[in-house]
Amino acid sequence: MQNEQGSQFDLYPPRKCSATNRLITAKDHASVQINVGEVDEKGRFTNTYTTYALCGFIRCSGESDDSLNRLATKDGCEFCIFFLNYCF
Repeated sequence: MQNEQGSQFDLYPPRKCSATNRLITAKDHASVQINVGEVDEKGRFTNTYTTYALCGFIRCSGESDDSLNRLATKDGCEFCIFFLNYCF
């Protein structure tokens, strides 16, 4: 598709899974995008965050918490233990 300036662009820019580098398709309804906020010494949010996208394959295999810990640790998060609580 073209915009007013005549340059080409896609209607759906594909995302990639942060853990596996797989493309996240438009029909992958199990995929999630998680923003991890940065805090200062006092525990206040600093208006900056890091975005991680996880595909449905990672979530269905039960590896999302480990993948998120690994990615956040690689990006320099000092205390990176995420507990996902599910309420049924």
